[in-house]
Amino acid sequence: MDIGWIAAAAMFLQLAAQCGTPLLFGTLGGILGEKAGNLNLGVEGMMMMGAVTGYYVAAVSGHPVLAALAGGLAGSLGALLYAVITVTLQGNQTVTGLTLTIFGCGIANYIGKGCTSMTLPATIRAFYAPISVPGLSKLPLVGKMLFEQSNFVMLGILLAILIWIYFNKTRAGLNVRMVGENPGAADACGIHVNLVKYLHLLAGGFLCGLGGTYLSVVYITRWQNDLVAGLGWIAVALVIFAIWNPIRAIFGGYLFGALRSIGLVLQNTRMTFLGHEIRLDPQLLDMLPYLMTILVLVLMGVQKKKEYQPPGWLSRSYYREDR
Repeated sequence: MDIGWIAAAAMFLQLAAQCGTPLLFGTLGGILGEKAGNLNLGVEGMMMMGAVTGYYVAAVSGHPVLAALAGGLAGSLGALLYAVITVTLQGNQTVTGLTLTIFGCGIANYIGKGCTSMTLPATIRAFYAPISVPGLSKLPLVGKMLFEQSNFVMLGILLAILIWIYFNKTRAGLNVRMVGENPGAADACGIHVNLVKYLHLLAGGFLCGLGGTYLSVVYITRWQNDLVAGLGWIAVALVIFAIWNPIRAIFGGYLFGALRSIGLVLQNTRMTFLGHEIRLDPQLLDMLPYLMTILVLVLMGVQKKKEYQPPGWLSRSYYREDR
């Protein structure tokens, strides 16, 4: 293969990982909540809350770690509102999640009015600049994709691996899975069902907030209204695509990141076919991730395999008195 094509493919995969990282964080956040039995459709809202908070703290303080923590906590705050309504008050999970998205996007756009004139300090840009891992970054194709990235990108991969180990290799993770499958049985075994739900919903909200912070502080590096632009909804679909598996979430996030990258790479590109010039419209290319999302939901919906099924108690309220 020509060296030029290899370099171009490596650069494309690097861009795909960058575009897919916020999706990965949002998907991991969704998996944490759904494994505990709660369907949270408020991923978009939590990512928006994290994005505006992280950007504001980064611009004002110039401290990169503080900005990430603030963005994550903002996402957890949104998750806390959801948890109080759905876990403590037994509210409808679907309606509450949709409301959280509307609330989160609205308040983020309102607060963001004051952020449009702010710029990020050089310390922020330097801290989150791509880091080249000696030796590994020189690997063909995957070198730049995985080992010449911002520390935020590497953090997403590390968290996915750790969450997989947590769910499959630890007692606490198995307890969470039991809560999601049958909270009555978990309660009978002495597991505090509501506490498990709260902890994992808040942790999931924190990851969603980190995904939003990555968008505003690392990837786009400026504030604009509706900055998340539907990525939260794609993350909700990717939870199903990943079959609630954090490792598969890496693949799903980067796959959809590649689809978003196509729009960035080929926008306004002109091609010649049979003597006719064809212009690729950027709006049509931007539709690719959303068309793939619909396709994924349809394909996963018709699959009847047991391993493709969601946690048994997903989106259902648990009434302890009924046990």
